[in-house]
Amino acid sequence: MRDEGPWFGTSMTVRGECHRSLTYRTYSGLDMRKHQEAASSSPAPLLLAQQLKEEEEEVLMKLLLLLLLQMCSCAESRCFCQVTGDLDDCACDVETIDGFNNEQLFPKLQTLLESDYFRFYKVNLDKPCPFWTSSAHCGLRDCAVKACAPNEVPEGIRSPSHNKYSAETDEQLDECEKTQHLGAVDVSLSAETREALLDWRKHDDEAERFCVTDDEESPDSQYVDLLLNPERFTSYRGPEVWRIWNSIYEENCFKPYTVRRPLVPDSFHSSSGSEARTFYRWLEGQCVEKRAFYRLISGLHASINIHLSARYLLDDSWFQRKWGHNVSEFRTRFDSELTEGEGPKRLRNLYFLFLIELRALAKALPVFQQPSFQLYTGRAEEDRRHKELLLHVAQLARSFPLHFDETSLFAGDEKEAGKLKEDIRLAFLNISRIMDCVGCFKCRLWGKLQTQGLGTALKILFSERQIEALPAAASQRRPSFQLSRQEIVSLLNAFGRISTSVRELKNFRTLLSEER
Repeated sequence: MRDEGPWFGTSMTVRGECHRSLTYRTYSGLDMRKHQEAASSSPAPLLLAQQLKEEEEEVLMKLLLLLLLQMCSCAESRCFCQVTGDLDDCACDVETIDGFNNEQLFPKLQTLLESDYFRFYKVNLDKPCPFWTSSAHCGLRDCAVKACAPNEVPEGIRSPSHNKYSAETDEQLDECEKTQHLGAVDVSLSAETREALLDWRKHDDEAERFCVTDDEESPDSQYVDLLLNPERFTSYRGPEVWRIWNSIYEENCFKPYTVRRPLVPDSFHSSSGSEARTFYRWLEGQCVEKRAFYRLISGLHASINIHLSARYLLDDSWFQRKWGHNVSEFRTRFDSELTEGEGPKRLRNLYFLFLIELRALAKALPVFQQPSFQLYTGRAEEDRRHKELLLHVAQLARSFPLHFDETSLFAGDEKEAGKLKEDIRLAFLNISRIMDCVGCFKCRLWGKLQTQGLGTALKILFSERQIEALPAAASQRRPSFQLSRQEIVSLLNAFGRISTSVRELKNFRTLLSEER
């Protein structure tokens, strides 16, 4: 309430959740006496007095109704008021993404991810943390991951020769390459030289990657059924979790230590509005590539928090274990008042991440259209149907009308752009290694999968020339661009997580609005 003086009345302001103000005027005692004096000298004093009284009562009723509506819908407004309209650095808006994802893409993508090819993911959960001595692993029941027995995984997936192509095609390609690259030079090459050539090719493949992929070849890796080990709340929290995220943000997002991120938990220091303004001034002053990198990590962080809020352990009794939406947990993570204005910004970054991974899926369509490309599990009819569904999903992704324009990244001086791209690749590679420091096995599983999926998306986006060079028809030459099964599974499942998060926001909007 703000007093503007007796001559102007009292201005009663109800502040909306997006810092919009609605102002209604009532009258102070002096104002009322002046109006009464005016009324007594008018030709119709009783009529004017009655009119003033009715106007005041109407204003008070509107004010009361507004306050009531504010109390009922404030949580929804505080979480979502800024999650609308155009996205920064994009030619797209939140509403277009919501409609496209929720009505067209999400149902088909979920059906695809339930197939055998995409539900089994190979991962090594026993790798030690490469950066610090990690404490004992989480002993909570919900942190555990149940690995598959060998007979539970289709033979076609377990067979290494089917990682990229069918066995017959792979053998033909290998023989062709041996003839062209080895025999054409010197048919008497030693085994050591042959091994060196293979190592060089492996090094070239590694130079294109944005994340660690050694789990695929590790003898300690196991297959995990993602449908039986869903991403959800595990009670894994506290200083160790914040150490993971702080290491990601503070050491790998190109931010100087003198610029503090908003809402950093620190018992010796409280965040302030001036720090938030300083941070965002710094961020806006960065090149578009570094801004995009930060927003991708923030969007991934937001997506994970949405999953944990949407699949929360609501009831843990002798009779049942019930998982579902925890609105209070969602508000804790995204309510603008409870997060000092950060929550809605993070949700907008989720939509930016959606656009990046959607664009990568669309650009991967020529890879999936290669005659030699198969989703091989050993069940021919099932594999054929699932490849058709994958092509349909990728074509649907390509039909999206407002794609992110990746050509705006790494433009300008070729040498400087190349160095910046390599810096970003190494930073993301480092983030993928940090996932081995996560103490909760369930969280580690989904963290590794989602960082690998995003890394694969970045690899696709910045391999345009190699993808364009793919042959339109069957060829005996090895393709200029390849994706391993591990990369394909992580790409689709990671995007499935982002798509699910966007869909869950619709559910949380509804639940928050029903709190009235």
